[in-house]
Amino acid sequence: MSDVRIAPIAETLPQFLEKHQFSSVAVLVDYHTQKFCYPLVKKWLPKHTIIRIKAGEEHKHLRTCETIWEALTNANFDRHGLLLNLGGGVIGDMGGFCAATYKRGIAFAQIPTTLLAQVDASVGGKLGIDFHGYKNHIGVFKLPETVLIDPVFLQTLPERELRSGFAEVIKHCLIADARMWDEIRRRDLTEQNLTELVAHSVAVKQRVVEQDPTEKGLRKILNFGHTLGHAVETYFLAQPRKRLLHGEAIAVGMVTEAFLAHQRNMIDATLLAEIEEYIFSVYGKVNLTGADVEPIVTLTVQDKKNQGKQVRMALLDGPGRCAFDIPVTRSEMRQALDYYRG
Repeated sequence: MSDVRIAPIAETLPQFLEKHQFSSVAVLVDYHTQKFCYPLVKKWLPKHTIIRIKAGEEHKHLRTCETIWEALTNANFDRHGLLLNLGGGVIGDMGGFCAATYKRGIAFAQIPTTLLAQVDASVGGKLGIDFHGYKNHIGVFKLPETVLIDPVFLQTLPERELRSGFAEVIKHCLIADARMWDEIRRRDLTEQNLTELVAHSVAVKQRVVEQDPTEKGLRKILNFGHTLGHAVETYFLAQPRKRLLHGEAIAVGMVTEAFLAHQRNMIDATLLAEIEEYIFSVYGKVNLTGADVEPIVTLTVQDKKNQGKQVRMALLDGPGRCAFDIPVTRSEMRQALDYYRG
């Protein structure tokens, strides 16, 4: 596993750079992270190139990768350079993917600046981009040199971004730690100890990834909420006024997939009610219409966990436990989305 450090960036970044000799350094940012986060790391960096891309999931595609590869080429980057990805999940996924493929691979490090990236996206070496509207359709597994997590970056985030990232915290508790689920569900988002929860989520994810680095089995449990969640996110990506952040869509996915687990007697009605009540209290309810259901179900056909033509999900198997490779029919998914709507 990569070295993951949760400490002030003023300590971790200089220490990391002192241990390595990189021929060149580039920092990948978007408008927001250049404005709010780059000033917190600039003074600890050697001479470097800044590569700025547009912010948002809608720009996580091959054309943006071309911009990144072109910038590295123009900076005469050789295979001994370092790309620092300073940003949220989009920057980390896409920057890592570009680094892993540029000249067959250069070093990269993740400096996650959103709660979503700190608790999930930056850890585990999953890299990728969206393709023709499908989430993370093109990608590789490649571990970064290091992940440097500093909770100070969370102070730069709007409340909606914090809420989005918190969905992955909820997921980690539901699939792996019933005691922590019981703790967090009794507190509002504003009352949570985010520094403690970041460390908890990182530990959960590292434990799973160490056992299954390339998602052949156990690592699939990290996709709880993500089959229908990704489909909902993808569906609304084409509708700018209704566009959802990743965690907002995963919240829909967790309610619908908890319902499917209950239908299979994998969880009881009490846990389903707890999940539903808490998620609605944090995220409200996404306005899904009857006309939205079929296109969302159709999008699950491209999910990466599928086998053959069979949609397979990770479903809760009791509090703090999760099973994977559970076949689910289109009819069941329609029923789950109708349950959420109703």
